[in-house]
Amino acid sequence: MTSNTRVVVIGAGLAGVRLARRLGELGTPAVLVGEEEHAPYNRVLLAEVLAGRYAPAVIALPAPAQLTRAQVTSLDRAAREIHCADGSVIAYDTLVLATGSNPVLPPLRGLLTPDRHELPEGVHAFRTMDDCLGLAKAVREGVRAVVIGGGLLGVSAARALAARGAQVVLAQQAERLMERQLDPSASKLVRRHLTDLGVEVHTETRVRGVRTLGGAVRSVEMADRYALDTDLVVLACGVHPRVGLARSAGLDVHKGVLVDDELRTSDPHIRAIGDCAQHAGTVYGLATPALDQAEVLAELIASEAGGAGNPDARYTGTRSLTRLTLAGQDFLDLAAFGETDPRPGDDVVQLADATRGTYRKVVVRDDRLVGGVLVGELGTVGALARAWEGAEPLPADGAPLLHLLTNDGGS
Repeated sequence: MTSNTRVVVIGAGLAGVRLARRLGELGTPAVLVGEEEHAPYNRVLLAEVLAGRYAPAVIALPAPAQLTRAQVTSLDRAAREIHCADGSVIAYDTLVLATGSNPVLPPLRGLLTPDRHELPEGVHAFRTMDDCLGLAKAVREGVRAVVIGGGLLGVSAARALAARGAQVVLAQQAERLMERQLDPSASKLVRRHLTDLGVEVHTETRVRGVRTLGGAVRSVEMADRYALDTDLVVLACGVHPRVGLARSAGLDVHKGVLVDDELRTSDPHIRAIGDCAQHAGTVYGLATPALDQAEVLAELIASEAGGAGNPDARYTGTRSLTRLTLAGQDFLDLAAFGETDPRPGDDVVQLADATRGTYRKVVVRDDRLVGGVLVGELGTVGALARAWEGAEPLPADGAPLLHLLTNDGGS
């Protein structure tokens, strides 16, 4: 069945592309509007492009036929139109915001000034393909680079720069790397991995500012006023939902665009998915929830348009597993899910091999698996994740849990 409903999706990232493709499969084609000049791509793999292991074409997503390249500047909810920077106007019956997120620019001295609204030469965010290609062009053997932020993105960027021969310093304000995902033992293994690659890691340290000369970065100033000479600065301080269009249009916005279980905003004709959406108080900012939301919304929109979708589809949240695979000669693979820090009374099972640099840990509460972290060998991650997602009671003798931790055939 072919739908006459005009569906417009703003944002050609993972969520927007998946939604447009699924709608096409369900007989409800959508117009996808993306502002980047590049073909849609998998943002999760940008670090592999920066490291030189993948060409940009390798991480490209299969784009739907109706892809419009334009920057949307405003929404006219009354007329059901979107207005673009090139003067074009696109009408919609159903509009989907998949606008993603923007990098957080920390309040560093000298980063932005009243007279300069662009980052100094040599200072890069790491969020888009242009960011990635700009960094790749600037990196050469022996170049000095400071990565600010030791979360998932900062660790990936530091490792990629080291793979290109840069002298890398990673500055993390928190007490350990990837503190949101990893427990102290797993974080130590990641730190050791980076150190072995030549990355100089500093935790519990804060960068106060950047110093420039002739518009180009020359050093970063630490909280103790020590100046660290550098040629490149990479900002990996997190992201925030891109909600400017929604807020200007008068939609309900908190941290993200507020949506219900049908991914509907405060305007019944506008939906939101992915990094820009806030569902049941949560902004996920991860690939798996974005794809889950796209699948549900495709079913709903196709059904409303008279297509083959499921009208009873609902999004009730995602229990998401964080996984980081860093390929190359010095391979690192890690995964984390749920609560990795136990509460008083929780049971903890750990297996560690210091020689091989592997670590496995699960947290059990009231006979249920509530979280886990694995570094190195991830053969058991599939079985553990299924046990966690199912939230089923574990047998009282504990043997099956030990089996899940040690049986590499369960992935």
